[in-house]
Amino acid sequence: MPRKQTSGKLKLKTHKATAKRFRVTGSGKLVRTKGGKSHLRRNRSRRTKALLAEMVPVQGENIVQRVNRLAPYLSKNR
Repeated sequence: MPRKQTSGKLKLKTHKATAKRFRVTGSGKLVRTKGGKSHLRRNRSRRTKALLAEMVPVQGENIVQRVNRLAPYLSKNR
Protein backbone atom coordinates (compact mmCIF):
# COMPACT_ATOMS: atom_id res chain seq x y z
CA MET A 1 0.00 0.00 0.00
CA PRO A 2 1.54 3.37 -0.97
CA ARG A 3 2.11 6.05 1.63
CA LYS A 4 0.11 9.25 1.69
CA GLN A 5 1.95 12.27 0.39
CA THR A 6 2.47 15.10 2.86
CA SER A 7 1.40 18.56 1.85
CA GLY A 8 4.80 20.22 2.36
CA LYS A 9 4.72 22.23 5.59
CA LEU A 10 5.05 20.53 8.95
CA LYS A 11 3.02 21.31 12.03
CA LEU A 12 4.99 22.93 14.83
CA LYS A 13 4.65 21.68 18.38
CA THR A 14 3.65 24.17 21.06
CA HIS A 15 5.76 24.41 24.20
CA LYS A 16 3.00 23.80 26.73
CA ALA A 17 4.62 25.58 29.69
CA THR A 18 4.94 28.73 27.56
CA ALA A 19 1.35 28.49 26.37
CA LYS A 20 0.13 28.32 29.97
CA ARG A 21 2.19 31.31 31.14
CA PHE A 22 1.49 33.79 28.35
CA ARG A 23 -1.61 35.14 26.62
CA VAL A 24 -2.26 37.49 23.71
CA THR A 25 -4.72 40.34 24.19
CA GLY A 26 -7.27 41.49 21.65
CA SER A 27 -4.97 44.28 20.50
CA GLY A 28 -2.15 41.78 19.96
CA LYS A 29 -0.05 42.53 23.05
CA LEU A 30 1.68 39.67 24.83
CA VAL A 31 0.90 39.54 28.55
CA ARG A 32 2.21 37.33 31.34
CA THR A 33 1.16 36.37 34.85
CA LYS A 34 3.21 37.37 37.87
CA GLY A 35 5.17 34.83 39.86
CA GLY A 36 5.32 34.25 43.60
CA LYS A 37 1.65 33.38 44.14
CA SER A 38 1.85 29.81 45.31
CA HIS A 39 2.96 29.95 48.95
CA LEU A 40 4.26 32.25 51.72
CA ARG A 41 1.50 34.74 51.06
CA ARG A 42 0.43 35.21 54.69
CA ASN A 43 3.27 37.66 55.26
CA ARG A 44 2.25 39.95 52.41
CA SER A 45 -0.15 42.86 52.55
CA ARG A 46 -3.59 42.66 51.01
CA ARG A 47 -2.62 45.21 48.36
CA THR A 48 0.47 43.23 47.32
CA LYS A 49 -1.57 40.05 47.01
CA ALA A 50 -4.15 41.87 44.88
CA LEU A 51 -1.43 43.21 42.59
CA LEU A 52 -0.17 39.66 41.96
CA ALA A 53 -3.48 38.79 40.28
CA GLU A 54 -3.14 41.16 37.33
CA MET A 55 -1.43 40.42 34.02
CA VAL A 56 1.63 42.43 32.98
CA PRO A 57 2.59 43.28 29.38
CA VAL A 58 5.82 41.64 28.28
CA GLN A 59 8.57 44.16 27.67
CA GLY A 60 11.54 43.29 25.52
CA GLU A 61 11.43 42.40 21.85
CA ASN A 62 13.72 39.39 22.30
CA ILE A 63 11.40 37.78 24.86
CA VAL A 64 8.39 38.34 22.57
CA GLN A 65 10.26 36.66 19.70
CA ARG A 66 11.20 33.71 21.90
CA VAL A 67 7.62 33.22 23.09
CA ASN A 68 6.35 33.38 19.50
CA ARG A 69 8.85 30.70 18.55
CA LEU A 70 7.92 28.44 21.47
CA ALA A 71 4.15 28.90 21.08
CA PRO A 72 3.59 29.68 17.39
CA TYR A 73 -0.21 29.36 17.47
CA LEU A 74 -0.72 31.49 20.58
CA SER A 75 -1.76 34.61 18.69
CA LYS A 76 -3.78 32.77 16.02
CA ASN A 77 -6.25 31.19 18.46
CA ARG A 78 -7.54 34.33 20.13
